[in-house]
Amino acid sequence: MAENHELGRKGEEMALEHLKKNGYEILATNWQFKHLELDIVAQKDKTLVIVEVKTRSSDYFEQPADTVNRKKQKLIIEATNGYIEQFDLDMEVRFDIISIYFYGKRVKLEHIEDAFYPLINR
Repeated sequence: MAENHELGRKGEEMALEHLKKNGYEILATNWQFKHLELDIVAQKDKTLVIVEVKTRSSDYFEQPADTVNRKKQKLIIEATNGYIEQFDLDMEVRFDIISIYFYGKRVKLEHIEDAFYPLINR
């Protein structure tokens, strides 16, 4: 379990460096709202960017981005609404996923912009 936690921490550090290098301003990391958490809250231009970071080792059978299912998306959206309300923001919001794969000493980072969109519940 500690090994998975360490892998996740390394992945989040890499995601932060990637975002900074690409002109994102980091507003918060591991931001808590009730029992929920946003991995990275960033801003690029006039858009609030919520980034879910998924890190896996190469022997994992599921693609990291595939683990952000509809249920997980709803939780991310709920936490994002809490962030927007707390900081009284009025701006566009985008949901991204950064997947990081560790293959021994090699690492692959994939940044999926607009990975999902909030749907209106009917």
